[in-house]
Amino acid sequence: MVTAIFPAAGASRRMKTDTNKNFLEIGGEIVLIRTLKTFSQVERINFLIVVVAENEVEIVEKILSAEKNLKPYKIVVGGSERQYSIANGLKFVPDDAEIILVHDAARPLINLRTIEEVIDAAEKFDGAIAAVREKNTIKIIDAENFVKETPPRSELVAVQTPQGFRKKILFDAYKKAAEDNFLGTDDASLVERIGGKVKIVWSDYKNIKITTPEDIKVAESFLSR
Repeated sequence: MVTAIFPAAGASRRMKTDTNKNFLEIGGEIVLIRTLKTFSQVERINFLIVVVAENEVEIVEKILSAEKNLKPYKIVVGGSERQYSIANGLKFVPDDAEIILVHDAARPLINLRTIEEVIDAAEKFDGAIAAVREKNTIKIIDAENFVKETPPRSELVAVQTPQGFRKKILFDAYKKAAEDNFLGTDDASLVERIGGKVKIVWSDYKNIKITTPEDIKVAESFLSR
C-alpha cells in the first residue's frame, strides 16, 4: 500500500496575496484539489495526508469535504519548516503502508505516469525522485561570489516531487535528522545522508510548483494546450 503526504502549510509570500497559493484556482479548479484528485486516481495509493497551517485546518476541511473523488485522507497541522511538517505527517502513516510519497501540494500538473514510475522505482530501491534535465548552466561560487567550478550539465538535474521511499528508510532518515538537528533541502537529502540509494525518475517540465503569480499564468497556458 502507498500513502501520499502533501505539504501545504507554506506562507505563500512570493505569491503576493493573502490567499494560500494552494487555495488559488487554475483552469477553474483549486490547486490543492487538482493535486489530490490526480493522486486519488492511482490505484496503489490508499491514503492521503494533507499537512496545513493550524489556522487553515477549518478551510481545508471545508474544501476537501465538498470533493467526492478523493481517497481517504487525514488533515494534519504542519510545522515551522517543511521538514517538520512532513515529520508531523509521518505520525499518521497507516501501519500497512509500504511506500510513502511526498508531493508538493502546489504542483497540480503532475501526471499519472510520473507518479506510477516513482512508486515502481521506490519499490526497487530505497527511494526515487521525479526530476528533469537541468537546462541552465550552473556555477558553484565561493563566499566572495567568485566562480569556483562549473559542473557538467549532463550530471545535473532539477528535482521535483513526488519523491517516494520505502517506509522504514524514510522513518529512519527523519529520526536521524531529528537526532542530529539536521535540516535538509528535500526528503531525498535525508535518505541520502544515511546511505540510501535514490533513483531518478524522469518527469516533465510541466510539473511546475506554483510559487509566484507568473506560475499561475504558466500553468494556465499548459492546461489550455
